[in-house]
Amino acid sequence: MHVIHGHKHVLPEFRGAAVAIGNFDGVHRGHRALLAEAKSRAAEKKVLASAMTFEPYPREFFQPNEAHFRLTPLKRKLAIFEALGLDLAFVEPFNAELANLSGEDFIQRVIVAGLGASHVIIGYDFYFGHKRSGNPEMMLRAGEEFGFGVTIMPPVAEAGEPFSSSAVRLYLAQGDVKGAAHVLGEPWRVSGKVVGGAKRGTGMGYPTANVPMPKGTTLGHGIYAVRAYFDGVPHNAAAYLGTRPTFDDGMPVLEVFLFDFNGDLYGRTMEVEFIDFIRADRKFHSVEELVAQMDKDIAAVKAVLAAS
Repeated sequence: MHVIHGHKHVLPEFRGAAVAIGNFDGVHRGHRALLAEAKSRAAEKKVLASAMTFEPYPREFFQPNEAHFRLTPLKRKLAIFEALGLDLAFVEPFNAELANLSGEDFIQRVIVAGLGASHVIIGYDFYFGHKRSGNPEMMLRAGEEFGFGVTIMPPVAEAGEPFSSSAVRLYLAQGDVKGAAHVLGEPWRVSGKVVGGAKRGTGMGYPTANVPMPKGTTLGHGIYAVRAYFDGVPHNAAAYLGTRPTFDDGMPVLEVFLFDFNGDLYGRTMEVEFIDFIRADRKFHSVEELVAQMDKDIAAVKAVLAAS
């Protein structure tokens, strides 16, 4: 998959694609329907299938001092696009210049002059341009004027509930990683560099790799069955997120105990895939009580991973 940053210098061989446009945070099942439509339209017209996403997200641009829970960093999002079979990904810088374009200018400068799109796929609730002046109806009119096809995708839902990034965040806040995975279409992942810790886990027989959670991440505290990836290799593991109430009630850090690895991971990037929630965090009366519970937790995690 080719990745193109910005619309201003798109090579001729990459123009004319069918383009699904959106933030695609999480690339959930609703988003995947847009991407599947892009692939279908591309096959019909014998053009490239692509997606356009924005970096940073508009909300992050307009509210730079607030912590935003991004479900998928750009690297992970592009990996999902490629796995889903897209030919191209356009990463459009969301800056003051883009933010000040009217809806009409966004269409003319970005979609028509920049990408030369042959077909545009957007969601029913996609708004664009300065002060959200552009909407699906405007896109349909522009398609007729400039000669590109337009598909407005209806909400993709299950039991009357549309799949959404907000729903995923709600599930994760409750620790329901299986619910989040159902909406996403695959388990949710988080990544970060392994940092040093207090080494309490080592003293208790469970050495952990500590991974700071990305800014704004909201995940229920407790024990999880996970798979940890580094260098692309998966390792079965148990993970704890919490404030360590038995010890210090400090800042939450994700602590990952790998079952089959003994090397040094400090400074390396780890990606953690959440499979299931085991139990909520709580305070124990003694270290011995905590270790006894950890033994039970590890047994439960291994049973979950063996069945998944």
